[in-house]
Amino acid sequence: MTNYKKKLDFWQIWNMSFGMLGIQFGFALQGGFMSRIFQTLGADKDAIPMLWIAAPLTGLLIQPIVGYMSDRTWHWKFGRRKPYFFVGAMLSSIALFFTPYSSALWMAAGALWILDASINISMEPFRALVADKLPDSQRSYGFVVQTLIIGTGTWIASNLPWMMTQLGVPNTAPEGVVPDSVKYAFAIGAFVLFSSILYTILKTKEYPPEDMEEFEAEKAKSKGFLVGIKEIFGSIADMPLVMKQLGVVQFFSWFAFFTMWSFATPAITEHIFGATDTSSAAYNDAADSVGNYLGTYGLMSMFAALVLSFFTSKYKINRKLLHLVSLVAGGVGFIMIYFITEPWMLHICFAFVGIAWASILSMPYAMLSSSVDPKKMGVYMGIFNMFIVIPQIIAALGGVNLLYKLLFGEAVINTMLLAGTLLIIAGLSNLLITDRKAAHD
Repeated sequence: MTNYKKKLDFWQIWNMSFGMLGIQFGFALQGGFMSRIFQTLGADKDAIPMLWIAAPLTGLLIQPIVGYMSDRTWHWKFGRRKPYFFVGAMLSSIALFFTPYSSALWMAAGALWILDASINISMEPFRALVADKLPDSQRSYGFVVQTLIIGTGTWIASNLPWMMTQLGVPNTAPEGVVPDSVKYAFAIGAFVLFSSILYTILKTKEYPPEDMEEFEAEKAKSKGFLVGIKEIFGSIADMPLVMKQLGVVQFFSWFAFFTMWSFATPAITEHIFGATDTSSAAYNDAADSVGNYLGTYGLMSMFAALVLSFFTSKYKINRKLLHLVSLVAGGVGFIMIYFITEPWMLHICFAFVGIAWASILSMPYAMLSSSVDPKKMGVYMGIFNMFIVIPQIIAALGGVNLLYKLLFGEAVINTMLLAGTLLIIAGLSNLLITDRKAAHD
């Protein structure tokens, strides 16, 4: 499939990645406010990571399967990846709308599971689409443009409850009830998620298989659930060395970000604002502010991606070195949270985190896509997701609670020290990558 790919202009790449705006609305609302919902429904701080476990477990199962299936899908009208975009968009938007209406912890945890499963159906094919459509020389550029869109989504979605509050929507509610400001934010997110993915579906054409007869023959050989599972495990066993090396970087990166998503709200509301009563105005104002500060890392990742999109459209880059420096910067940002004395300084901390986030969403995928068989791009992108979800599963099963208390002490703000340390380790792990083609654009 690589011999006839044409270079695309900015707006063509933008259109094919625009659905990531909605996907990131879902992830940002989930990442920024699920812990708030859990606390509102009575969850203890140390129990929060376990309530998140359904999300990474779902990704571990769904993404390789969806990737495998999309590699073997072709329809003359609907294409290869777009059917999965549509199904995921439908399910995700419904789940996102109803999540904040949960009235018990088990309902909220179940809603998170359904939401994450649905988003994952669309998420992986978007990664594969960039590799499908772009020649090697535009891969970094394509993933950076995708990151620009993701950063925009992170910034806007993270600020939605705060924006709703500014418009007069109540941000407090009786004990055990999620405030209307959060419910409105999730409803807006559901609309944006569906409409942005639909935009990509309508505006993007996919390349057909280069050899249709060979494609149909391969698909015929792959029929059957057990055959598919066998092929997925075979692909895992045969994964390229660079994928294993990137897996180490991904492990520490995503352990760090899972720590932030599950603990940023309780850590910052308690340490910086001194608010712990989840039904109080002080807590809910502080939680809105945390969303605002989290939006800063989305805004910064958007800015970093904008700079990178200009640079990568004209020049070659050292992906490995760029990723190393970016992750270390993000680690420093997390550690700074522990030491600041004024809330406004959180914007500076999360700006550093945003540099890391921009790189995490682009550089590993650009390095990977240059090192795998194009015919297996979907399944390998799905398998690569294992290095994202396994650290989150370990963290949710008690890894975060054990490590931050063991290394730094009982105070919940120490979770940010743990996140920073892990992100710096992730940055240094880039030194393991030896494949020159992967490391250099």
